[in-house]
Amino acid sequence: MIQYGEIVNASYPKVVVTRHLPGVSAEELAKHVSLAALPPDSPMPRETLLRLVPGAAGILSTLADRIDASLMDAAGPSLKVVSNFAVGVNNVDVAEATRRGIRVCNTPDVLTDATADLGFALLLAAARKFSDAERALRAGEFTGWDPWGFLGVPVHGKTIGIVGLGKIGSAVAARAAGFRMRVLYHNRRRLPTGHEKSLGAEYRKLDELLAESDFIVLCVPLTAETRGLIGRERLARMKKTAVLVNIARGEVVDEGALAEYLAEGGIFAAGLDVYEKEPKIHPSLLAAPSAVLIPHLGSATVETREKMGRLAAENLLAVLAGTEPPCPVN
Repeated sequence: MIQYGEIVNASYPKVVVTRHLPGVSAEELAKHVSLAALPPDSPMPRETLLRLVPGAAGILSTLADRIDASLMDAAGPSLKVVSNFAVGVNNVDVAEATRRGIRVCNTPDVLTDATADLGFALLLAAARKFSDAERALRAGEFTGWDPWGFLGVPVHGKTIGIVGLGKIGSAVAARAAGFRMRVLYHNRRRLPTGHEKSLGAEYRKLDELLAESDFIVLCVPLTAETRGLIGRERLARMKKTAVLVNIARGEVVDEGALAEYLAEGGIFAAGLDVYEKEPKIHPSLLAAPSAVLIPHLGSATVETREKMGRLAAENLLAVLAGTEPPCPVN
């Protein structure tokens, strides 16, 4: 039984895989690299990661791993690549890695459709009060059809505002077309006219989009500009019948303000897949009415996660072989 800190094959470059992942075969990796240890089935404790990284040429990480300057110091000058099993790399200090000549890679594109599907599912569930209705049914409170029971808001023909019309946002827009929705979008930079026309999307400044939209879907990356993007002031700009969906990063939304606003009836509902301090959820949000809360499932299909794993491994091995990885971040 291989233990933490035990090198599987010392004749190859040392690599730390922080977690057992779909699509990432330890046996296949061991044909090319020296695994510092077989990866665990749960998040690798920080102290274990710090103990394993000295002398490592590569790290295959997840969003649960903080890849910062102190970890890079522990790894030493041997570290060549951090391959993240995710599209987002907010767990990695990319600027510091770049300064040190360490390649950072991610797994975009392969999860676009799965995440867009999930985002639209959240939109529908929040609009039609699925979570509240299911909780009542499971609690034995369903006494028969009620003309006033769990009345939602319509989706078909309404206006959707997408904040961040990148690949995932564009995929959400394509799904909205099937519901004959009017599509508004906001980006830091407006898209070319041809792209707008292909999606039937109209550009708006953020505050205008929030005021006009019946549904707001957040698809932005987490940056200094987007952290706390949706707080009480911007929630106040939304319609009382609006539904907010977050499939971006939890830190984009002020959860405490959102919970208060839902409790006050400031907006109709919210659907969230991501949270400010995962896996912890704001207590007020857990108690908030009309909130559909799911545990970071955006890419959670077998096919998608396996593709992510294969791509993360390809990125790692490409850098270690001295070739350009499929998906470099820096």
